Amino acid sequence: MVLRHDPVRDADLLLLPERVVVLDGSAGGVLRLCDGVRDVAAVVAELAVRHPAAPVAAEVPEFLNRLRKEGWLR
Repeated sequence: MVLRHDPVRDADLLLLPERVVVLDGSAGGVLRLCDGVRDVAAVVAELAVRHPAAPVAAEVPEFLNRLRKEGWLR
């Protein structure tokens, strides 16, 4: 998995073997925090500081679980 920003589309892309996924909204920002050092709780905490009004505690773990089920994130 490789995360890239496409300036032509102005969108973050998740590059997978034989597949490209165009990420919507803040998905790329969430994935940039998945650096192998932070766990889910640390990602949520960082995003909660950056976006205090957003429901990150509920939405981010669900999003990351979906990516794991797809095999796009370990």
